[in-house]
Amino acid sequence: MKLFQITLVVLVLLINLAIAFPSWAERAPSLTSNPNYFQVGQKVIWLYKARTDSSDIQRIPAEVVKLSFKQVQIKVYKHNNEFVNRWVNPNKLENSQKVKRSVL
Repeated sequence: MKLFQITLVVLVLLINLAIAFPSWAERAPSLTSNPNYFQVGQKVIWLYKARTDSSDIQRIPAEVVKLSFKQVQIKVYKHNNEFVNRWVNPNKLENSQKVKRSVL
C-alpha cells in the first residue's frame, strides 16, 4: 500500500512539472535592452555631488571595474595619472555613448 502511495505522489509531481507553463515563471530582465546596463571596461560619466545638500553636480569621466547587484565599482582617474576605485549607485552613472549622442 505504501508503494502505491509513493508512486501516486511521484506521478502527480511529474505531471505537475510537465504541465507547468514556462510563461508562469518570472522572466529575467533583458540586460541588453536596459539603458542602465553596464559592462566591465565601459566608459561612463559619474554624476557626483560633493555634499548631499548641494545642488551642484559634477560630471566625472570614469570606467566600470566591477558589477554587483546594487552597486557598480568605477575607476576614476586623478591628475597625476593615478586612479581611485569607488562603489557607486548605478543611478548616479550615465552611459558615455548616450552623452555623446545628445551633444551631437
